[in-house]
Amino acid sequence: MTDSGVVLEGVTGETLRDIEVLAVELSRLAGAEIVNSLGKLLAVRYKGKPEQEQHWKDPVSKVDNRVEQLIRTRLAERFPGHDILGEESEERPGRGHDFIWAIDPIDGTTNFINGFPAFAASIGVLYRGHPIAGALWCASTHALRPGVYHAHRGGLLHFDDEPLKQNQNPAVVRRLAGEPTLARDQVHPFEVRKTGSAAIECAFVAAGLLRVARFERPNVWDVAGGIALVQAAGGSVVTRGGDGWMPLEAFSATGESADEEDIRNWHQPVILGERGSVALVQAMHPAAAYRTDLHAGP
Repeated sequence: MTDSGVVLEGVTGETLRDIEVLAVELSRLAGAEIVNSLGKLLAVRYKGKPEQEQHWKDPVSKVDNRVEQLIRTRLAERFPGHDILGEESEERPGRGHDFIWAIDPIDGTTNFINGFPAFAASIGVLYRGHPIAGALWCASTHALRPGVYHAHRGGLLHFDDEPLKQNQNPAVVRRLAGEPTLARDQVHPFEVRKTGSAAIECAFVAAGLLRVARFERPNVWDVAGGIALVQAAGGSVVTRGGDGWMPLEAFSATGESADEEDIRNWHQPVILGERGSVALVQAMHPAAAYRTDLHAGP
């Protein structure tokens, strides 16, 4: 039994610690590759078809592919039966396994290829859909240097192997929030920031740099690792389901039909952060209005 009441049958504390250690190793491996590529002329392509509006908004670099392949190779050596859910490859070596490693080799690729230092390598581990560990190498951190935020379920949030505690300055009245969209006339209870990286924002929420963050339609690999960090830091995570906003306990398989159901197809709104702040942002986005907003675009 974990501190959240989720039963992890056969998963010991030692297993969770071993998984966290490997997740940290993999995120640092990704970080080293990313740093080594800085300043070089990067090979970049865009996903989808050129005539599609979204095409030019979804770049991928050669570094993304190389980093994911390195991670997949190391995982195959250490946990050969585990499943892998990666952004750049749809290869699933352990489909149906209880453990899934959700990998985003570079979250914030548009920032990365433009040299804007707000990107991360995100490693998240799920057990039967429940986030149980995360390690995020971030190009920018509270320490003003690259580093890894990491945790496992039931453990403490760490930064580069040292426990990390949030130190809030009581003199600061207006705190920061990660907000993807804001109407011109909409009043927000926080100062709003957009980083271009969901992983960075999750890490910053866990570390206390952001009070709360909202994501409209994230992929599993965008937020799996970050959710584990926020939960370890004592934060709240909610998602919008059929009955409105509810705690996000686990990612579920979805699809157009039963044959197409896959956790890769999961895309649901998420709000995470300090509990009171999550409630404030949640109230700004009622479930009914949110459903309308999500379907208003192309």
